[in-house]
Amino acid sequence: MKQIRIGTLVGGQDAVRVLPQIIPHGFESFSLTFWQTTGNTDLKELSKQVHEILDEKQIPVSSLSVFGNPLTGEGDNADTLNSWKRLIDHAEDFGTDLVTGFTGRMPGAIDESIPRYTEVFGELGRYAESKGVRIAFENCNMDGTWEKGDWNIAHHPAAWEMMFHAVPLDNIGLQWEPCHQMVSLIDPIPQLRKWVHKVFNVHGKDATIAWDVVKEQGIHGPKPFVWHRTPGFGDTNWTDIISILRQAGYEGSIDIEGWHDPVYRGDLEMTGQVHALNYLKQCRGGSYVPNPV
Repeated sequence: MKQIRIGTLVGGQDAVRVLPQIIPHGFESFSLTFWQTTGNTDLKELSKQVHEILDEKQIPVSSLSVFGNPLTGEGDNADTLNSWKRLIDHAEDFGTDLVTGFTGRMPGAIDESIPRYTEVFGELGRYAESKGVRIAFENCNMDGTWEKGDWNIAHHPAAWEMMFHAVPLDNIGLQWEPCHQMVSLIDPIPQLRKWVHKVFNVHGKDATIAWDVVKEQGIHGPKPFVWHRTPGFGDTNWTDIISILRQAGYEGSIDIEGWHDPVYRGDLEMTGQVHALNYLKQCRGGSYVPNPV
C-alpha cells in the first residue's frame, strides 16, 4: 500500500548535522529548506551526504524549498530566483521531483503581481517541466493582505484561481497547510476538498482559533485571536484531512513545520514535533496491517 509519509522540515544547511539525530524518532520523510538563498551550498555534495544518511533507512527527501521573494529580486532576495533554478537542477540528485517556496510579490495588491508572476513562473515552470520537476507554492501570507505584502501572493483561493489561469501548467501546484487558512478564519476542510487536485505537498502545521476573543473583540484589537500550532495541539481534524487526501489519490507526504507553537517551543520543540509525528500516524490509521490471504 502506498502510504502517506509523515516527515518534518529540516534546514538544508543543517541537514547533515540534524538528520542523524532525529531519524530515530521515526520521521518518514524530510523536506530540506533554505531561507531566501541556497548561498554557497554545494548542492551536489550535499545530496551525496544526505543520501549516505537516509538511504540505509529508505527515507526519501520529499521536497527542496527556498523561501524568499523571486519576483522583486531586491536586497536579501537577490539570489532567490537563481536559488529556485539551482534546486530544480539538483532535485533529481536528492531523489525528489518537487521544489517549493513563496511566489514572491510586487508592491501593491495581488492583482498587480500577476504580470510579473506570469513572466517569472511561466518560464520557470516550463524549465522545471523539462526537468521532470514540479513546483508548489506555500500558502503563507507572511503578514500580507490582498492589498499589500512583501513575500507571497499564494495565500488566498482567489489568488490561486488567477495564478493557475495565468500559468496553466500541470506541474505547478500548492504546498498547502490548514494553519495559514485558519489564520484568516477560513475552514480548511471544504477548501481542501475543492483544491486537493492541486496539492503537491502538505505542511503539517495547525492553528488554534480563540473564537471567544473573535466574538467579543473581533480581529483588529490588541488581544491575540489565533496561534500557529504543531499538529495534535490545534483545532484541525487531521483524520478528515488525510481521508480527503487519500480519496483523491494523494501519494505525497505531510511534513511537520515546527518552530511556531507558542507552548511546544524552545526546549520542548522536538517533544512537540515527535508528538505530532505519532499523532499524525494515528490519524493516518496507525501501522499498516495486511489483509488475510
